[in-house]
Amino acid sequence: MYLKIKRLIDIILSLIGIIVLSPILLILIIAIKLDSRGPVLFKQKRVGLHKTHFKILKFRTMRIDTPKDTPTHLLGNPEQYITRVGKFLRKTSLDELPQIWNIFVGQMSIIGPRPALWNQYDLIAERDKYGANDVPPGLTGWAQINGRDELPIEIKAKLDGEYVKGIGFLMDIMCFFGTIISVLKSDGVVEGGTGAKKEVVSNKESISK
Repeated sequence: MYLKIKRLIDIILSLIGIIVLSPILLILIIAIKLDSRGPVLFKQKRVGLHKTHFKILKFRTMRIDTPKDTPTHLLGNPEQYITRVGKFLRKTSLDELPQIWNIFVGQMSIIGPRPALWNQYDLIAERDKYGANDVPPGLTGWAQINGRDELPIEIKAKLDGEYVKGIGFLMDIMCFFGTIISVLKSDGVVEGGTGAKKEVVSNKESISK
């Protein structure tokens, strides 16, 4: 029953977010275009509800000459590929704002386990143990306010399982306000951190978020 209410909340809040944040989104779009060549949005294949796939949206934070098919943590010096605006977007998590659209169309929820990359097989398998692949993935979640990039996948999956077990309005409120605090403090953000074992990743942008 709560999941139906949760979906209604997602639709309402994401629609409000699109309207209210449209001036900020426009400013960020202009800043990205002025700062470096390339598309404004970065699209990445992720795992959604029941392990279906969808394209998550982010603001592009890296230069277009970044080596292809190389995740951030495997680059010799990832900082040299991150744009000036991109560095600010990553630090403030504003690069995640386009996911409001993913939420509005039902591919994500505001709160839930962060969607894994399609080839993060270890993380997906660990989440299966806790039923964490059977709830909508979120913009932020319980694991994100309890370690974020610093967490190994076993702990991340366990925290996702705790969210599934305790899913409800109170848990979502805790995650929501916990996220605000974490973003303001930049807790757990490790550039190029993966929270992964030895996956082969075919994306340029960081897989940790």
